[in-house]
Amino acid sequence: MGPKRKSREEQSDDTLTSSSKRKVGSEGEKSQKNSDKKNNDNGLHHGFEPYPPSKVYRLIEPGPVLLVTTGSLADSTHNVMTIGFHMVMQHESPPLVGICLGPWDASFAALKKQRECVLAVPAVEMAGVVVDVGNCSAADDDDDGDDGDDDDTNDDGDTSRGLNKWQRFGLEALPAAKVKAPLVGGPDVIANIECVVEDTKMVSKYSMWVLKPVKAWLNPDKKPGEGGKMFHHRGDGTFVVDGEVLDLKDRMVKWQEYQD
Repeated sequence: MGPKRKSREEQSDDTLTSSSKRKVGSEGEKSQKNSDKKNNDNGLHHGFEPYPPSKVYRLIEPGPVLLVTTGSLADSTHNVMTIGFHMVMQHESPPLVGICLGPWDASFAALKKQRECVLAVPAVEMAGVVVDVGNCSAADDDDDGDDGDDDDTNDDGDTSRGLNKWQRFGLEALPAAKVKAPLVGGPDVIANIECVVEDTKMVSKYSMWVLKPVKAWLNPDKKPGEGGKMFHHRGDGTFVVDGEVLDLKDRMVKWQEYQD
């Protein structure tokens, strides 16, 4: 027996359903075209607006603002400066950290000579002081009208201006265990990381120093997530502060060895 023929009513219903589907599909396509046209009119690309490539650092500058100390505490040549460009390069064997520090900084010469430094992690309570340290220039302590570059040495190599920073901002320089550069003391310092220079291949082209941490110290009263809040520069003079901790350790199944 052949297939049962549909009644006129059933055929009419099928026609209406098919027509409705075509109408819905047509309206969806029209809505998408209108959305695309609106995006184009607003300068959007798939819902995203253009952003200057020269400012992408404001989007991905992730690390906390740091203080870097160089020179030697023992011979009173120690200096301190502020940096925002740095990154973790390797977890272990050995652990490696990269920092951007160029010849426009007095610390560049000290790091090149001593090949060691300390990275201090300040808490948000120090934000104002840390920014002020970063604003220091040779003109601040020079009465004869220097050229105003960001250098803490006199023309004869005197580093007394570097020492003035410590006194001016009330920063405490403490002896380190493995390097000559000092730790930054105080209740609002989260941590100090003593480092030696591991690799300088990228210094001449990118001012990027690869450092190997050799000793690290953590303030037990300012542990990250337990009272210690870091602050992060957004690249335009504004900062964000550590907030809610999101614990997804159970989902990061490929990286459990780093969750101790």
